[in-house]
Amino acid sequence: MKAKKSYGQHFLRSEAIAKRIADSLILPEDCNDVLEIGPGMGMLTKYLLEGDYTLHAVEADEDMVTYIQNNFPSLAKRLVSKDVLKLNFWDVTQGQLAIIGNFPYNISSQIIFKALENRKMIPQLVGMFQKEVAERITAKHGSKTYGIISVLAQAHYETEYLFGVKKENFQPPPKVQSAVIRLTRKPIDKLGCTPKLFRRVVKTSFGQRRKMLRNTMKSIVQDVSMLDSEVMKMRPEQLSVEDFVVLTNSVAACLEKE
Repeated sequence: MKAKKSYGQHFLRSEAIAKRIADSLILPEDCNDVLEIGPGMGMLTKYLLEGDYTLHAVEADEDMVTYIQNNFPSLAKRLVSKDVLKLNFWDVTQGQLAIIGNFPYNISSQIIFKALENRKMIPQLVGMFQKEVAERITAKHGSKTYGIISVLAQAHYETEYLFGVKKENFQPPPKVQSAVIRLTRKPIDKLGCTPKLFRRVVKTSFGQRRKMLRNTMKSIVQDVSMLDSEVMKMRPEQLSVEDFVVLTNSVAACLEKE
């Protein structure tokens, strides 16, 4: 069966790497369900079915759905034929749900943002990404690759760059290198500021990442004394997640006065 460009398919062909990805799941005791995104021809699926949890899967390609149903009949009733971005995770389970997969690279960042939106039910995510995206998600402040997705992911999850995967391990080989990362949820609701305003501050800050914060943040706050503060002389990539929390609370205080 041939990979389809429209679905961003690149089939993993290394048994060792597939097993290593499956073994990267470290589930908390209250999580008994795992969702594989894009099982394709089941290279990773067969190792996940050996796990001590209930495996579910979501696949957008109808041909792959038929393949999984025929070759992995034990999964057939828990296989959803749907675009994962349109999937309601509550339709999979009412409890905690870990996510894993060799993600289609064209929607991998969107999968992260969907997980963040549903973080209260997603304690862990293990996924194969384009290496550049994996590095961006796990980047630390001060790095050129540190950006919006880095801050938002790290605000709610511990992010780990696990290992790289060469393009020769796929069929067909992608044009880019790949990497596997793991996101493990931090204590829920321990951010220390309003999440909605935090997202706004982070996105606004990186909207023009080469400019100092006082130039970008003036679209949110008008307080001259705050815009002239030391932190406003910095650029967004210089701020840690904790710094953004402090900044968000400062912005919130200013907005209350206005």
